[in-house]
Amino acid sequence: MSQGTVHFIGAGPGAADLLTLRGAALIGRCPVCVYAGALVPDAVLEHCPDGVQLIDTRDLDLDQITEALVGASRRGQDVARLQSGDLSIYSALTEQIRRLDEAGVPWDMTPGVPAFAAASAAIGRELTVPGVAQSLILTRHSKRATAMPPGEELAGLAAHGTTLALHLATQAIEELAPLLAEHYGEACPVYVVARASWPDELVIRGTVATIAAQVQGAGLVRTATILVGPALAGTGADGACVSHLYSPDRDRTLGEGATSS
Repeated sequence: MSQGTVHFIGAGPGAADLLTLRGAALIGRCPVCVYAGALVPDAVLEHCPDGVQLIDTRDLDLDQITEALVGASRRGQDVARLQSGDLSIYSALTEQIRRLDEAGVPWDMTPGVPAFAAASAAIGRELTVPGVAQSLILTRHSKRATAMPPGEELAGLAAHGTTLALHLATQAIEELAPLLAEHYGEACPVYVVARASWPDELVIRGTVATIAAQVQGAGLVRTATILVGPALAGTGADGACVSHLYSPDRDRTLGEGATSS
């Protein structure tokens, strides 16, 4: 009997229609679906075929998840392994594929819409603006999670002054705000987006100086994405930032060194 393949699928930030076409097709043909029940909405599971075996990982540890994935594969069954957001960040993917490699189980990856992208859409702001910010730093707070490696402390990352997407930090916003103020200034715009793309999405807009009180006033205790940086104002200092892509001075011929769009 041939082994089944474990398909790791980024299920997106929450809204069922933000699942990719490839992800939906894979879910639709896998007889086993392993998913994070607290983070993947029921509407995504509607893509599953009749008779699917559903396994919610909400109360499972890594050993139990591995047992489910390997067991299905050895029975010749393909598995849709659904994980929220995109697989490339904060997905605990590495530890799972290490176990599958050790067991000789084939696997592949299908990307999804990450939480920071859904948060950007929710607030209607581009995270990189010409002349203001051309880099995006994705990081998280470590107080209630795995410790951050040396050299990745928030103070050092914030010192760059570019757009910062901070995960798992909402409950620590009061202690983090003064640190952010040192590098961004108290007037810098901040958005906190909870459950981006879900029906109960919550957006809080403030500044580095006001955001902690606003979050506390809203009673926000859920997982959220914090976006910080001058690009969130939407324009440059002169109010008229134009990218080179659409500049009238750009050479639009397709000769050497030109860029087509």
